[in-house]
Amino acid sequence: MTTSVQNGVPLLQADNIRTVFATPRGQLRAVDGVSIHVSAGETLGIVGESGSGKSVLGRTIMGLLQKGPALDISGTVTFAGRDMSTMKKSEMKHFWGPEIAMVFQDPMTSLNPFKRIGTHITESLKFHLGLKKDAARDRAAELLSMVGIPEPKRRLDQYPHELSGGMRQRVVIAMALACEPKLLIADEPTTALDVTVQKQILDLLASLNDKLNMAVILISHDLGVVSGRSDRVAVMYAGSVVETSATEELFTRPRHPYTEALMAAIPRLESPTHTVLQTIPGGLPDMTKPITGCRFAARCRYAQDDCLTGEPALAPGGLGDNTTESHTFACHYPVDTPEGTTALVANEKAGTTAAGLSLAVKEMV
Repeated sequence: MTTSVQNGVPLLQADNIRTVFATPRGQLRAVDGVSIHVSAGETLGIVGESGSGKSVLGRTIMGLLQKGPALDISGTVTFAGRDMSTMKKSEMKHFWGPEIAMVFQDPMTSLNPFKRIGTHITESLKFHLGLKKDAARDRAAELLSMVGIPEPKRRLDQYPHELSGGMRQRVVIAMALACEPKLLIADEPTTALDVTVQKQILDLLASLNDKLNMAVILISHDLGVVSGRSDRVAVMYAGSVVETSATEELFTRPRHPYTEALMAAIPRLESPTHTVLQTIPGGLPDMTKPITGCRFAARCRYAQDDCLTGEPALAPGGLGDNTTESHTFACHYPVDTPEGTTALVANEKAGTTAAGLSLAVKEMV
């Protein structure tokens, strides 16, 4: 993969993004102060368990969520030097497609059940590229073939309910790629696909990434997908980025305990049969309540008393820490550091468990 930055400025720069939903239980901070960037030709992987805020972040960056009484959005998103937050809806209609496109996680909610597959794809080709009916239809069939759908011309006349879930997912991908966008936000693009088709789709995205210098934000809970398909990775937890690094460095030297726990939960081929899979105890914190300490403290085997009272900032490793400046993490006791090792040994000797810390956090709230 190649990464290019024109004049040292990323293609997309999102700063301090906050997306807050009003709920009967209070203000839910789905995205809480996230800053990311991605350059032309670069693939940024965003990983984290369900509920960490990945999809909401993607939709916020895309400009699909609108401020209102039940939704507050703050922060800035700059794309190719333009502030997207100041764009009118009429401008965004011309922006979505040739500039930024998105592959949504659920294809059934992305496709109109009353429209044929061909109509879904040709609409953007006619609107953005000015193609005539026949040319748009030929291009639509070519796109369906590109994403691995057999008999593409026949599929153009079918409705979404006539296709399998995997084929509908491929249609959504074809729609997103139709106008060859500069940035593609792919939210779990291969969830409904079998392993063989997953590889085909990921290979296609990688090919377009190189051919068109297209930037990609790859959102996934599958660390295996992200490890071989991204240049950098941002790990999200409870609405916040807790670690970000070049992909190879993240997988060889994870520093945040949450990243380490995610990797430990991956099934291994070399493990004996019936090996019990490792899990992360507990669950995500209640994002409608204020958090005074580390968001992961209640589930962390490294956590100490100060983790419950002071939230660590996202910053590079300190002196003596074998990480690069671009490797940042939000942790008081990072993995494989003297501080982290001391904290882990102390907890093991004391018999401290994540469950016990969880109870301590609940008592504080």
